[in-house]
Amino acid sequence: MKRRVLLVGVGLIGGSLALAIKKEHQVKIIGYDPNEENCMLAKKLAVIDDYTSDLQTEAEQADLIILAAPVEETIKLFDEFKHFQFKPNVIITDVGSTKVNIVQKAGQLHDKGVTFIGGHPMAGSHKSGVGSAKVHLFENAFYVLTVFNKTTTDQITKLKDWLKGTKANFQIMEPEEHDLVTGIISHFPHVMAASLVRQVKSHAHRNEHVTRLAAGGFKDITRIASSSPSMWRDIVRHNRQTLLSLLDEWGKEMESVKSLVARGDGDEIYDYFLSAKKYRDAMPTGSKGAILAFHDLYIDVADHVGVISDVTSLLAEEKISITNIRIIEAREDVYGVLRLSFRSDEDRKQAKACLEDHHYQTYTTM
Repeated sequence: MKRRVLLVGVGLIGGSLALAIKKEHQVKIIGYDPNEENCMLAKKLAVIDDYTSDLQTEAEQADLIILAAPVEETIKLFDEFKHFQFKPNVIITDVGSTKVNIVQKAGQLHDKGVTFIGGHPMAGSHKSGVGSAKVHLFENAFYVLTVFNKTTTDQITKLKDWLKGTKANFQIMEPEEHDLVTGIISHFPHVMAASLVRQVKSHAHRNEHVTRLAAGGFKDITRIASSSPSMWRDIVRHNRQTLLSLLDEWGKEMESVKSLVARGDGDEIYDYFLSAKKYRDAMPTGSKGAILAFHDLYIDVADHVGVISDVTSLLAEEKISITNIRIIEAREDVYGVLRLSFRSDEDRKQAKACLEDHHYQTYTTM
């Protein structure tokens, strides 16, 4: 008899996990989602084998339960789970971007013999929904597992085995450490991006050029501000203490910058930017981090009829898919007038080779 996996939340992340599990294991995957249309599509695409509207019955039969719901919904699910009778040795995991509150809430299931191991796969896509699920979505990405003090090595090994099809880079962290680290390199930058956009918006009504010129490089460096407001509402609420501490630090940093600008010392200003440049340039390249990467390629093209069609036709002949295309007008610090975006770095490399073979000059940014 096949082992059973219950997927709660049938979207991009949950669907991609389901595909990765099916790749390595003979299992029956059952989907559960408040939006039944998500389940219907997932079954049609063979992401799941079937779906249910009876959460309790299916949860009590499952060998593995994946909670691929937003953080707030995941926490609410634990209140329902208190009344369930799970199979012995069942493993429950989640995919939430914050971990402390989830792990604390999951603690109430220990008396039921449930093994809960928090999970955070640090990968995603610029598209959403189960229709965009990919078996290779998490390949080479960091996948953080957060555990209780009583969690055994054997239990962690079992979950890793369930998830081996992801080909992810698993990292074990305490929940508090996870929320601190992701707060620093993901949650806080998202808050800053939103703040930068709001500051520009506050000036836009005073000068018509602000919005038009911001559509260039500024729009690129604040891309993450276009992320889901509901998701970031939950993240901020559940990682408040970390963010408050980081905001205090940022306030001190801005006071320091204000003094630096006021002094106007050229050497000091140069050193400030040089220090930032050196650290950024030393960061690993080609690896997936906590913030979704954009796989962009910039191409120098002459302004004549048919040039964009020629570029896209060349890539289509090589079966290289483009996720976005944009003509760059504000080109400060950007090489190339045409920007193409791709699903993966591999697609970008293939596109670069293809176009350069046809004498186009291309650039990537680091």
